[in-house]
Amino acid sequence: MKEIVIISGKGGTGKTSLTASFALLTSNSVLVDCDVDAADLHLILTPYNSITHDFYSGNIAVIDQDKCQKCNKCRQICRFNAIRRQPDEIGGEYSVNPLACEGCGVCVYFCPAKAISFPERNCGEWYISDTRNGKMVHARLGIGAENSGKLVSLIRQKAKETALENSNDLIIIDGPPGIGCPVIASLTGTDLVIIVTEPSLSGQHDLKRVLKLTKHFGIKALLVINKWDINPEMTEKIENQALENDVITLGRIPYDSVFTTAQVNGKAVVEMPDSDVVENIRSIWTKIYSFLK
Repeated sequence: MKEIVIISGKGGTGKTSLTASFALLTSNSVLVDCDVDAADLHLILTPYNSITHDFYSGNIAVIDQDKCQKCNKCRQICRFNAIRRQPDEIGGEYSVNPLACEGCGVCVYFCPAKAISFPERNCGEWYISDTRNGKMVHARLGIGAENSGKLVSLIRQKAKETALENSNDLIIIDGPPGIGCPVIASLTGTDLVIIVTEPSLSGQHDLKRVLKLTKHFGIKALLVINKWDINPEMTEKIENQALENDVITLGRIPYDSVFTTAQVNGKAVVEMPDSDVVENIRSIWTKIYSFLK
């Protein structure tokens, strides 16, 4: 079983559009959307028959009003100002602001009335769904919730289990933008990283950071430049930058409104009528597949 991850260093490069197209160009893969903070691969692949699971991570303080003696101890020792008193005067009812609580447990330990419980925090949901091209594992992190890296690791593991159950030989991962914890959790242990960038100053800057990341983990990286013709000079600079880092540029994709048209119609770009862009993507996928052999 092989795993490839498509990352970008920044949003808006066309990463998810290309991931959906790559997925539809192979017939024996499991898809994973690791952008759990803002997942959008499902908008193209329209999953159905979804099996939903809750994601619990960390803990949150909860005050039992029947036990609370309103001593104000918890409010005094909370470093994150997560304890509220309403109305804000002696005798007011105490509660915990779930968006401010860091789950440190100090208030639980020091409450003299043992009125504060510490249940696991429900941080979101993850799903195993059917799509028109096989199984997809994806997730939705709750608003303001943390531990996105842990959720990414979880759905990657579930994708491997799903692939084994269904005899799939390839896992295609749509990674999140940036270089933070969820990106690291998306690419560690994979066989190949596909970096999608665009010819802009921010694209060039973020490419440098992503290349350092893949080099640090010793994972082979390949490059795709999307919308290359909006700045041919920068495209050449980016290709030279890739060469200096021993990274092969698989191809250039020109700017084309077919990307937007496909999104509006809930389709992958390769499902649109044949064009130079569609042929470019097919050619790039053929090259990617050759590196997996």
